[in-house]
Amino acid sequence: MTALLSIDQGTTSTRAIVFDREGRKLGLAQRELPQSYPKPGWVEHDPLRIWDDTLAVTREALAAAKLDASAITALGITNQRETTVIWERASGKPIHPAIVWQDRRTSDFCRTHQERSAWLSQKTGLLLDPYFSATKIAWILDHVDGARAGAEKGELAFGTIDSWLLWNLTGGKVHATDATNASRTALFNIITQQWDDELLKFFNVPAALLPDVRDSAADYGRTQAALLGGEIAIAGIAGDQQAATVGQACFKPGMIKSTYGTGCFMVLNTGDQFTLSKNRLLSTVAYRLNGKTTYALEGSIFVAGAAVQWLRDAVRMIGSASETENLAKSITDTQGVYLVPAFTGLGAPYWDPEARGAIFGLTRDSGIAQIVRAALESVCYQTRDLLIAMAEDALPPTELRVDGGMVINDWLTQFLSDIIKIPVVRPQTVETTALGAAFLAGLHTDVYSSLDEIAALWQTDRRFAPQQAAEKTDALYEGWKHAVERVKSH
Repeated sequence: MTALLSIDQGTTSTRAIVFDREGRKLGLAQRELPQSYPKPGWVEHDPLRIWDDTLAVTREALAAAKLDASAITALGITNQRETTVIWERASGKPIHPAIVWQDRRTSDFCRTHQERSAWLSQKTGLLLDPYFSATKIAWILDHVDGARAGAEKGELAFGTIDSWLLWNLTGGKVHATDATNASRTALFNIITQQWDDELLKFFNVPAALLPDVRDSAADYGRTQAALLGGEIAIAGIAGDQQAATVGQACFKPGMIKSTYGTGCFMVLNTGDQFTLSKNRLLSTVAYRLNGKTTYALEGSIFVAGAAVQWLRDAVRMIGSASETENLAKSITDTQGVYLVPAFTGLGAPYWDPEARGAIFGLTRDSGIAQIVRAALESVCYQTRDLLIAMAEDALPPTELRVDGGMVINDWLTQFLSDIIKIPVVRPQTVETTALGAAFLAGLHTDVYSSLDEIAALWQTDRRFAPQQAAEKTDALYEGWKHAVERVKSH
């Protein structure tokens, strides 16, 4: 039997899953990952906690599958993107907490240099925004004593979370990343597929910090035998949204998927052409295989499942995420309540880092059910925002493939189809992010001979078609747009 191991290190949890060749789960383990908020708009993780949790869940997933390391053909890694770690090469010790992709502490720098945003986009496909890694790296170098001098001497290493895990899995032997993660740093030229000297100079980031950039399916070394009871080939890496694109088998231009986790991320395959968006979407690397780059347009929503987490943990309106479906179904509508979850600013297509969350339309009759339903609806409205922008930049999609923890909620997935007015298709395996990393590892180790072979494994669980009248959903969406205007900072 062929078995592939996938590490899926996300913003709010760390998971490991063992899959068989057909993509069926053999074993799974997961741990929640706490976030810290030292100041308003700041979001941090403990890199050592991430590594400890990764090692623990990987061991637990192998145990759950009743397999040892020798039975695993290859390991793939997928990760929260843009989150930035800098560590000492000699000791492996991080010099600062990881700065999470949601963090907005570098807003002032980005605002001051907005005249360079078009120049940046032409090289990277990105916008000048605190979201991406470059300003986070510079901030750490400028705020940790001796860091910049150490970086110049080559004593420090930078990585997104994939690089941090790879370094630890290989005992410091491999400092590398893949092209998808590199494309999210704002330091990588996605046309030349190289770290860009002009970008490094602009952001004041020493080249000595940076990892080697490899294909998404490639040789990334082997795990230390002592960690998992034997060596395992590490053969695939991709950022979480690109891994989900692979897991959803969106291999042809025009195919589109949307993942609903902490945030919501929509990715449209645009083939071998680098296309700049006219609607403030991102152009990015979908995957790079055998040296050939496939590009994508991406829309990023910062808060999706995180809004449900906020309802649970911050305001304690629910005890668990699973309660949201019944609460939403218990009422016919929100009675005009809108929740705009701009807790860390607004992502695409607005890109307003100073916007903040708000609830509108509250009356004396408003209760928990209305607010919970409004939170779920906000995810669907934001998806429509992205689809409108996508349709203007490329061909209008005919269906949307969805995945992530939120889409097991049938009410949400049906409402999503109603709002965006096209069918929404949920696959049998909703853990497509982890599955995509496993597929990439399997590609490099000849478990799969081609992307077509992987695509043949993709299967539908349920297809949701629009049911509500367009006039009604259009009116709801107009209300959403008015609410968004009221939270924007300008």
